Order: sequence, then structure tokens, then C-alpha cells
Amino acid sequence: MISGHPIDLPQRIIIGENVLDNIGTQVSELFNKGKSVLVFTGPNVYKKYYNKVKESLEDKGFSVSYMITDMPTVEYAKSLSDEVSKDNFDILLGLGGGRSIDLTKYVAMNLDKNFISVPTAASHDGITSPFVTLRGFDRFHSKPAKPPKLILIDINIIIDAPKRHNAAGFGDLIGKYTSVLDWRLAHKLKGEYYGEYAASLALMSAKHVSIYSNEIGLGNKEGIRVLSEALVSSGVAMCIAGSSRPASGSEHLFAHALEMVSKNPPLHGEAVGVGTIMMSYLYGKDWRRIRKLLKTVGAPTNYKELGVTEEEILKALTKAVSIRPERYTILGESGLNEKAAEELAKNTFVIG
Repeated sequence: MISGHPIDLPQRIIIGENVLDNIGTQVSELFNKGKSVLVFTGPNVYKKYYNKVKESLEDKGFSVSYMITDMPTVEYAKSLSDEVSKDNFDILLGLGGGRSIDLTKYVAMNLDKNFISVPTAASHDGITSPFVTLRGFDRFHSKPAKPPKLILIDINIIIDAPKRHNAAGFGDLIGKYTSVLDWRLAHKLKGEYYGEYAASLALMSAKHVSIYSNEIGLGNKEGIRVLSEALVSSGVAMCIAGSSRPASGSEHLFAHALEMVSKNPPLHGEAVGVGTIMMSYLYGKDWRRIRKLLKTVGAPTNYKELGVTEEEILKALTKAVSIRPERYTILGESGLNEKAAEELAKNTFVIG
């Protein structure tokens, strides 16, 4: 018997050049005028884009306020939610990178508010997904949330983002090659629900950016548009699946573990890309191609390029299975021991 789950999808997705200039029009077409908007953003993004967003929204009759966000931890997200609940904001808008958007998503879920996603870098598929990942004391916490009502992606802004951030988005998408394999494996061995359509959509996102890796590496408009669209479709795949399964597997477990054990954590998508190299090896897939694709876009492929130590790579590999023990992957139930981790990392040139 097939169990059912609700499919919540974004109501509107706008991708194009200079679309931020008309954000007021887009929001007014979805929501009544005269409502209040709270913008969550980081200090740098605030300086570059907040005034443009504020003026466009105010021109359409919205009242606009802002908050500068901090680290996306469970504790901070809860305190932020409590603080925002004291005021009667109607719409929460995440303007910035993954940090601001994840925190906006969490608060919107907690307070049952409408949520708008306006990314300023194509660094991961959280810009669309109905899930939020927050850091706790001993592990990362992934919680279900609502997808944004409106996603607005300005290609000119994404192009202007640090190249490293967009390369990280490519790494996050490449991870779908192994996350889908992990989902199928869990279905076959554990009887877990598997949705072919959602899996195919996630896999298509990875294949599409692979075809455009040169353009993405060059950072031209065509490549950045493809990257942005693929991140959106990956998030939609999660909406359809009702879980993060199509987009998050063993490569993400490694990435989260590495982000936790590293003194100088890499970007999430950077760690996912390197994790995908190693997990592809475990599956007997063409890990050298994954490595080459990451190099093409300028993403890290080894510990030095990630800015971490060999010891941290090995610690993350052995710790990965404990990040989400309920999520069955190619790592099995007990994970890798130190010897297996070292052999894997060396065979794929992740460590020396």
C-alpha cells in the first residue's frame, strides 16, 4: 500500500535579469497591499540590496523592516522566532545566502507566516526546498518547513556573487548523483518509500548542470541561469517527495560531519561535492568524472582545496553515519572504520 503525503509547491518562481527591481510588483500580485514585510538578511547583503527591495515594496504599499541574521543554529533560530512573534509581521522575506534564507524559513514555519526567498548566491538548493537545516550541539538538525510562496532569482545578482559560492551550488547539485542511489538502496533494503518522479527530477538537475559545467565555471549568464534553475528543480523534487531524500544522501552526511568537525568549515556545497566523489567510488560509479566536473567549475576536490586537514576528512567519514542514523545510505548502519575511511579518501585523491 502506498502511503500519501501532501505536496506543497512554491506558488510563483521568477528567474531573470534585473527582476529584483520589480519585487514590489511580484509581491503585490500575490499578497494584499498594506501588509508588513520583515526582511532577514546579512550585513553585506543589507548594504548592497536592502534599500532597493525596501523602496520597491514600499512603492506598492507595503511597510518594510529588517533584521540582520546570525549563525543558523537551533538555539538562535528559536530565539529569533520568539523575538519576531512579538510583532505582527505578515510576510517574512529571506534576502541573502543560505544562512538568511534558512532562518527565514524556520521562523516562517514556526509562526505560520508567508515566506519569500530572494537568494543572492546560487550556493545550495535550500532556496526552494521545504526543509531547513540548523546546527545543534552534536549534529545537524533537518526540519520540515513550508516552501516559499515566491522565489525571486535575479541572474545579475547571482553573477555578482563570489564565484566560490556559485561553484558550491554546483557541488550541491552534483550530489544528486549519489543521493538518488542512496534513496533507491534504502527502498530495496529497508522498504523505504521511493518516488521515481522526484528522483528523476533531482537527477535531471545534476545532469543538466553537468552539461553546462564550462559555462557555469566561466560564470556567464547562460551558465548561471542553468545553475539557478537546477537548484530550484532540486528543491521542487524534495517538495514532491515529501522529504529531502532525492537531494540528500551519504554525500550530505559526510558534508554535515565535515562542517561540524572542521576548525575552518568549508561551504556546504563544497563539502557535498567532495563527498560525492567518494560516495561515487563506493558505488563503483565514475568518480573521476565527478572530480573532473568539480574542477571545471572551480570547486574543491581535495582536503587542501577545502581548507581542512586530512584528519578532519577522516573524522568526518567515520562520523557521517551518526549524523542521521535513521537515513540508510551506502555507508550502511555502522559506517566506515578508520582504515576504510583512509583507503577511500586516498583512492579518490581527497587526501594525500
